[in-house]
Amino acid sequence: MEEDTDFRIRFSSLCFITDHVGFCGTIKSSPSDFIVIEIDEQGELVNKESDKLVYEVSKVLPEPNTLAKKAKLDLQILSFEETSNQEVSTLAGSSSDDHNFVPCSEKEDTIKYRTYKGEEENVDVLGSLLDEKTNELLNQFACNIKEKWDSKTELIGPSPEFSLGRILDKNQRATLHSAIRQKFPFLITVGKNSEIVVRPNLEYKELCHLVSEEEAFDFFKYLDAKKENSKFTFKPDTNKEHRKAVHHFVNKKFGNLVETKSFPELNDSADNPNVVITVRFRVKAHKHCKRSLLECQGRKDIYTAFTLRKENLEMFEAVGFLAVKLGVIPSDFSYAGLKDKKAITYQAMVVRKVTPERLKNIEKEVEKKRMNVFNIRSVEDSLRLGQLKGNHFDIVIRNLKNQINDSANLRERILEAIENVKNKGFVNYYGPQRFGMGRKVHTDQIGLALLKSETVKAVKLFFTPEDLDDPVNRAKKYFLQTEDAKGTLALMPEFKVRERALLESLHRFGVTEEGYIQAWFSFPHSLRIFYVHAYSSKIWNEAVSYRLETYGSRVVEGDLVCLDEDADNEQLPSSKVHLVTEEEESANTYAIHQVVLPVLGCNIQYPKNKVGQWYQEVLSRDGLQTCKFKIPTLKLNVPGCYRKILKHPCNLSYQLMEDHGIDVKKEGSHIDEATLSLLISFDLDASCYATVCLREIMKHDF
Repeated sequence: MEEDTDFRIRFSSLCFITDHVGFCGTIKSSPSDFIVIEIDEQGELVNKESDKLVYEVSKVLPEPNTLAKKAKLDLQILSFEETSNQEVSTLAGSSSDDHNFVPCSEKEDTIKYRTYKGEEENVDVLGSLLDEKTNELLNQFACNIKEKWDSKTELIGPSPEFSLGRILDKNQRATLHSAIRQKFPFLITVGKNSEIVVRPNLEYKELCHLVSEEEAFDFFKYLDAKKENSKFTFKPDTNKEHRKAVHHFVNKKFGNLVETKSFPELNDSADNPNVVITVRFRVKAHKHCKRSLLECQGRKDIYTAFTLRKENLEMFEAVGFLAVKLGVIPSDFSYAGLKDKKAITYQAMVVRKVTPERLKNIEKEVEKKRMNVFNIRSVEDSLRLGQLKGNHFDIVIRNLKNQINDSANLRERILEAIENVKNKGFVNYYGPQRFGMGRKVHTDQIGLALLKSETVKAVKLFFTPEDLDDPVNRAKKYFLQTEDAKGTLALMPEFKVRERALLESLHRFGVTEEGYIQAWFSFPHSLRIFYVHAYSSKIWNEAVSYRLETYGSRVVEGDLVCLDEDADNEQLPSSKVHLVTEEEESANTYAIHQVVLPVLGCNIQYPKNKVGQWYQEVLSRDGLQTCKFKIPTLKLNVPGCYRKILKHPCNLSYQLMEDHGIDVKKEGSHIDEATLSLLISFDLDASCYATVCLREIMKHDF
């Protein structure tokens, strides 16, 4: 494919820092040939079992509260099996607690509603805070509104209002707001300079066109009660189009507050099964808790840490699978870094709102997906990207042979290459896997579209099919031809988590400009910004190659250098970055391993030499000359950072092996090269790529 060929040419044109000849070979012949083990901040390998990590089921905390008033749009996955002692449901039909509100007339049209525990207190509250006449007039107003709606009479003119007068005490106003909405869910209350005004709830009336009045009544009572960790369930429904309309109404009106999901009724084996729509409050992060410390701790989310082992599996696919099995959403998972697909990888992860016991219960199901979870224990908080010391690699390079037209001894070439990089380091490029190498459209192209606020183009780039005739690519092709999100969903395989997330959002919000924006919110923030970072990474690769071609290993005036030798690879504060002066260049004050280059963002400075000019030319070429690296519509802010241009592998060891496993390192120089393999192990700092280190060693692109 032409695009991928262009990418290979572009990546292979990036220069090297070492000058040895190198050799050829094959990596990732199988996942077991490429093992990646995360190194945590304490310098420990995360695949090690530890006695400290054993948990006791008896000490597991209860499930967390999930009350939320506002939250970002996101793909939400609910578990039907997840129950709550506060669950509100209309599945059971009428109960003995049902009772009628006494109307203001003797007409048959009465207001029926079901009670919550403590609802009787709402009546007492109204009686205690309102005088008898005001209370009577409020009931009269409520009855008039209901009578007009029940008689199908349209309200003409401005929406009718009823004022309760000014209530000076703030706590009393809050109590009245709640009590009125609980007693009369078809009414809303509005505050005006200490005055409480009551109006018809037109959204209630709209919902009554879709569901029974009893359901609408209960739903709005549920919504206003905001009972923590609670759910609401509409009555079973066999009509898919009708369920779609209910989903659309709830998400359109209250999508920032609640989420919806459909589930088949348990034990329903009919061809056209009953399906129920379940509603729950979105999760809110309590960043600024004004309550007492004890109360804040009581509301704290549960966090469960574990080590994830996966084999030949994309990380986002693994997270999506775990989310479905645990009844949470992908953004409830946090991790320190992304890992290769075609490999066996071990990494630390933390999942929110899940107890260790619950995670332990899905171990067997996870194993069927070529995954394992272990080292399961409770922790205090989530992980953040970059919260690791680095990664350990055990790699087998097979089919070793000399470079074309090189007749030197292969063993000597291999030893020379490894020692050279061990001493001089390698250019710290972002690896080709960051850009989706092997695909028609790469992640950096999607990132560029997002930076230019071209959200529609970005989605269509995401759905660009490969030249393969398989279900995934047929579905992608169908979407680009028809923009039929619903039809594409039916074609897209279940394991394509990201594709289905976008399609479900487009189906829910519509294939419009706004719908495409909302679709991107089906991805967690870390994934949305991943595409933008991919573009920044591509530019950084080209910038460092240009820097080395232009100035070589000299540190020149206008270069940026890091003053902190122990600083993390991409966590350098601007205060630690220094602009090299003419005098410092002449005195050779700094070495090449101290030079850094900026990764694009809103809070970085550029070199004051030809490299800085190059950055500006590239931004202008890509239409980003005025870009602030902030995308308000997608809630993305890209501050930028600095990255060292050279890195060294640590704890490097190697062994030459024949394929049947005999060590040939100390044998004679005559070796059957067709059967020779190299086992190489080393550690790299966080955000460094093993494939890039191997590229420098072998002088060979993969």
